Amino acid sequence: MATDRSTLAVIEPTDPKPGFRRMPASEQVERAVLGAILVNNIALERVSEILRPEHFYFPAHGRIYSACQAMHAMGRVADPLTLQSYFERDDDLSEVGGAQYLIHLAADVTGVIDVEDYARTLHDHALRRDLITLGEDIVNTAYTYDVENPATQQIQDAEDQLYKIADQEDTSGGFRDFDSVAQEAITMASAALNRESRLTGVTTGLTDMDKLLGGLQRSDLIILAGRPSMGKTALATNIAFNAALAHREHGGSEGAVAAFFSLEMSAEQLATRILSDRAEISSELIRKGAMKRDDFPRLTAAASELHRTPLFIDDTSGLTLSTLRTRAMRLKRKHNLGLVVIDYLQLMRPNSSSRNENRVQEISEITRGLKILAKELHVPVLALSQLSRQVEQREDKRPQLADLRESGSIEQDADVVMFVFREAYYVGKAEPPEGTPEHEKWQEKMADVHNLADVIVAKQRHGPTRTVRLHFDGNFTRFSNLERHADYDG
Repeated sequence: MATDRSTLAVIEPTDPKPGFRRMPASEQVERAVLGAILVNNIALERVSEILRPEHFYFPAHGRIYSACQAMHAMGRVADPLTLQSYFERDDDLSEVGGAQYLIHLAADVTGVIDVEDYARTLHDHALRRDLITLGEDIVNTAYTYDVENPATQQIQDAEDQLYKIADQEDTSGGFRDFDSVAQEAITMASAALNRESRLTGVTTGLTDMDKLLGGLQRSDLIILAGRPSMGKTALATNIAFNAALAHREHGGSEGAVAAFFSLEMSAEQLATRILSDRAEISSELIRKGAMKRDDFPRLTAAASELHRTPLFIDDTSGLTLSTLRTRAMRLKRKHNLGLVVIDYLQLMRPNSSSRNENRVQEISEITRGLKILAKELHVPVLALSQLSRQVEQREDKRPQLADLRESGSIEQDADVVMFVFREAYYVGKAEPPEGTPEHEKWQEKMADVHNLADVIVAKQRHGPTRTVRLHFDGNFTRFSNLERHADYDG
């Protein structure tokens, strides 16, 4: 008997009594999918990326689908006869007629033409049931008053669960033909050619760095590491602000909307650094309230100039990976987020399910999650990282890949690894007594390295590795392009 497709579209059967609502499901849709598989196992290949056994509402149907998958994985045909042994003692199948039920499923279907449409309908039913269950959980939790679980945390948990459903149930993946992928690559190259900056990625605002990296590439995880006082946060803040400013000034054709997750410094401290840079007033004087009154109008003018710059700062301490992901996705949806910056990696917490693991495993989970986030949002993710103390034990203080704390997973997951290094910091700490010949040599050395910073690109999947030299102004915590001199061939 052929199945009427219009009947299969029914989601909710007639209510047996007023006020009673049944879960979104259709026994006929599920029977049609299973019958098509039993008639021709090609149908299983068509729906295997859409459906899992738990998507079936009726337990016997989920069991049958799982058995078909197992049989197919062994290279055997899954039909009513070969599956009979699977269900000789299956109580769920016995309730609907035993092995004879498999024959009825196959007999009621004439072909596999519409099986993908039916599978997507079935998948939609399963998603709706998940949403209903989540909604009920949200309501029940909200009714239960718990001082340790305030409403704001409940909202965050609900968002996490909602995105988890969306992530697990995404069926849009799979193979893509090379022609469509190549066309996207051509479109990206054409857009870069027409941009003023000629970059394929998000500008850092630093010319030499952009030339080496081509900008921060979308879907890349970029690690920026360094020892304390090297200027990691300052450089990351400069990059995020430069990207956001370029986005504003070029009407969205350059730069990116930027999100800065600051797990160490407050939003006000970061804002002070940016204002110090733009107004050219020492950040130390601003913090201490020691700047001249004549300088204050410059500060307010800088704030007024920057109020439309699309830079968002989240200074929540101890963020979990799932919470960061949720907030980044929200910004992507609302403001077309184009760059994520995290300061810094070791202050993040993994998801609650893995808190008992050792720190190396936790960092590994975090870096994997950040790489996945970069691909999901199609944006560069710039994460800062501390370096181990072994750097301080060497005579040559320039960092190496092996200096990354919990380095195995960080180096493996990252597309780009950069180190920021300021030799002036170490030279300054080694000042000999004044008036000695050594002090004169020290002064000469300080003059050579004053206001210089190196960004060492130690790993780059898409291009060469090299050191980029920048100018660093500690008064304004500003990294900028180094003015070229005749004796510098950079």
